[in-house]
Amino acid sequence: MTMRQDPIRARRLRPKIERRVFAILLLLGLVACSGLLDVSNPAQVDEADLDNPALAETMLNGALGRFECAFVNYIIAAAVLNEEFLHGSSWVSLSPHATRSTSLENQVGACPDNRSSNTTGAYTPLQQARFLAEDGALRIEAFPDEAVPDKAEMLGWMAAYAGYSTLLLGEGWCEMAFDGEALQTRQQSFARAEERFSSAISIAQSVGEEEMEYMALVGRARARLNQDDLAGAADDAEQVPEGFVRYAEYAAGISGDRENRIYNFHNVTRLVTTNWIEYGDLTLEGGVPDTRVPVEDTGGLTQSRGVPFWAQQKYPAADSPIPIASWEEAQLIIAEARPAEAEAAINRLRSSQGLPAYTPSGAGILADVIEERRRQLFLEGHRHNDRLRHDIPYLFTDQNHIGEFLGPVTCLPLPLQERDNNPNIGS
Repeated sequence: MTMRQDPIRARRLRPKIERRVFAILLLLGLVACSGLLDVSNPAQVDEADLDNPALAETMLNGALGRFECAFVNYIIAAAVLNEEFLHGSSWVSLSPHATRSTSLENQVGACPDNRSSNTTGAYTPLQQARFLAEDGALRIEAFPDEAVPDKAEMLGWMAAYAGYSTLLLGEGWCEMAFDGEALQTRQQSFARAEERFSSAISIAQSVGEEEMEYMALVGRARARLNQDDLAGAADDAEQVPEGFVRYAEYAAGISGDRENRIYNFHNVTRLVTTNWIEYGDLTLEGGVPDTRVPVEDTGGLTQSRGVPFWAQQKYPAADSPIPIASWEEAQLIIAEARPAEAEAAINRLRSSQGLPAYTPSGAGILADVIEERRRQLFLEGHRHNDRLRHDIPYLFTDQNHIGEFLGPVTCLPLPLQERDNNPNIGS
């Protein structure tokens, strides 16, 4: 079963209106924020103008679009930090992630319009996506029901995307702060994300919106797995039907922030190469190529530094979609949460893709599940959190592949800009 996403007919309007939508939302929806989310623009409109039911669809599209930009930025930053990608340029902006430097506390990231942008980081875009979803939901909820067609569905999608933004902030950073509040631990962030997903599931079930329900079930299963609620994680994951996938969608030829930046950042500009040492020419039982990690040795080099360029083919174009939530991830959550069912879950997963049956390696079930996750979820933003959850060692320790000295960063430090602008964070 393949589920085509199209939550509420407004998404069909996005290619025509999205730049105007983002301008409106970032000028209006964020004016109540402070610090990282402040926006200064001489054409700014009053925030009160957003209290208009006619803008409900605009707010939904803006929140979803900002998440999609933040999501691909997060995947890139996490991939460089965790050696799915290796540094292949001389740009200083890439160095903090590539060297796991403490200077990462100075990076907040942005959604760039420039297709050749070399900036990294996703903190600000993820916070913006979370805020747009949460603030938009509050505004839409206050509108009369008769003034907003599909009001409940809109609120459900807002809750689901707020959940994913919050989940990624928890998975990526050592600690977190939301809207000027006090510091939150990673576990508190996961609990907050779980609340958002539970809300989305409840709404989805009330209106019969299955895609929303399955997306939120995968998200809640992931949040529960992060909190060591193995029973709850598995219970959620087993409700997701085979064939389900919810994508972040991208479009070519509009602007840099609406394109799949993995393709631009890696395949086009060659700023990074796929870690060929750990991801090149992977095989399964019987020497069968593992098609889940499509990586090609081009015979060429990266932008500079003489690094071999191994190209990922998972996202072969600027409009390639990226999975946010999927049945495949759900099966791997079951495999981890219920070790006695791991072999069956992995084999369901492999069988669906025409891959050889799984044979336990002898390293232990958990080690095998982690390896399946490394391959199945390649360049989907999971490796960073898996490394933190399971204390997975890095390939490079003292120096990386081009002789740069490596720092001590594992989880990302909260940006100094957040600390400086948030009065509820102690020095």
